[in-house]
Amino acid sequence: MERFSVADGEAIVVFDGVCVLCSGWVDFLLRHDRRGQFRFAAMQTEAGRALLAGNGLDPDDPLSFLLIDAKGAHTDSDAVLAILTRVGWPWRVAGVFRLLPRALRDRGYRWLARNRYRWFGKKAACYLPDAQTRHRFL
Repeated sequence: MERFSVADGEAIVVFDGVCVLCSGWVDFLLRHDRRGQFRFAAMQTEAGRALLAGNGLDPDDPLSFLLIDAKGAHTDSDAVLAILTRVGWPWRVAGVFRLLPRALRDRGYRWLARNRYRWFGKKAACYLPDAQTRHRFL
């Protein structure tokens, strides 16, 4: 796991590489992360599986979402909100949802995660970055 260390100000996002919604989320972050603070690992890759397992998540359960930064590991709605608040204006406004109890936020997150393939679709192959962004993927 040491080869996946995270410097202060950087973060790793572990995402479902075959999920259309999740891949769209990565595309959104690549467009809006002007500081280049996020790196990415699809949960279907060796790196993604190792990061999930190393943080107590089942690599075969694609319902979990993981953000690793200098403060540690964040999952589900906490991970999404931490990312949005780091991306900057106007996305940081989403931080207001931290006022809701985590159990309620995570219930909403899990509902979306359970239905994402049905609502948004599933790719036949894992997300592949283009040449300009390949260096940001583990």
